[in-house]
Amino acid sequence: MTDAHPFSARDETLQPSRAQQWPTTLWIVRHGQSAGNVARDAADAAALDRIDLHGRDVDVPLSPLGEQQARALGHWFAKEQPDARPDVLISSPYARAIETAHLFRASGGAEPDEPICSDERLREKEFGILDGLTTTGIRTHFPEQAAFRDILGKFYHRSPGGESWCDVILRLRSLMDTVSLHYAGRRVMIFGHQVVVLCLRYIIEKLNEKEILEIDRQADVANCSITEYRFDPQAGRSGNLVLVRYNVTAPIEQERAPVTRAPDPVVAARG
Repeated sequence: MTDAHPFSARDETLQPSRAQQWPTTLWIVRHGQSAGNVARDAADAAALDRIDLHGRDVDVPLSPLGEQQARALGHWFAKEQPDARPDVLISSPYARAIETAHLFRASGGAEPDEPICSDERLREKEFGILDGLTTTGIRTHFPEQAAFRDILGKFYHRSPGGESWCDVILRLRSLMDTVSLHYAGRRVMIFGHQVVVLCLRYIIEKLNEKEILEIDRQADVANCSITEYRFDPQAGRSGNLVLVRYNVTAPIEQERAPVTRAPDPVVAARG
């Protein structure tokens, strides 16, 4: 359950001068390891066509390790920067992201009464007819889709009923407009998914297809890793968000919690 609508009336009284249009700090966090990540690894290792999960992808919870990672992240913020913790928490509505946010807050990462605001624009990329299939399964059951993806690339390929990266970027542009409108001058933390982290980098840093896919190729976004931006008034005509760190796992490692970098399932679990 979420605590409040993300853009309540109370935010209107906290707006700084419009000279600053962005949060002072913006953190983007991928959710902790999920049961879907574990099941996907098992399916790939066994060369199965389908991921062994039941129910909706939106309901897939964190694994026990994912819970440990989320707590470790909260402990780190409580210890290392108690006076500069996030004061706005926005999450994907998917269970694994919401659980990460709740455990982060409960472990001292934010004030205990800080609302966790759900926003459907942060949801996982949708996979349409490929839902529930591994990469092997896609090539077996939908070879034409595998061929289309090989030609178009992951940035533009959209399976029937699903989304491309461009579709995700379109909804995230809207999200960033709302963040700018309501949370300028605040410290904002977003809890999302691997593709969400990458697509937000694409938007904020004004990257192109080649640049963001090269970042993606270099390494998967680690579970509960931190990507951090800070507002720089000298960056651009009216200031901008500047990347401070990307895919940092130091808070997890400090608590000796295992770091996991398994990509999100190529597709979601099918019931």
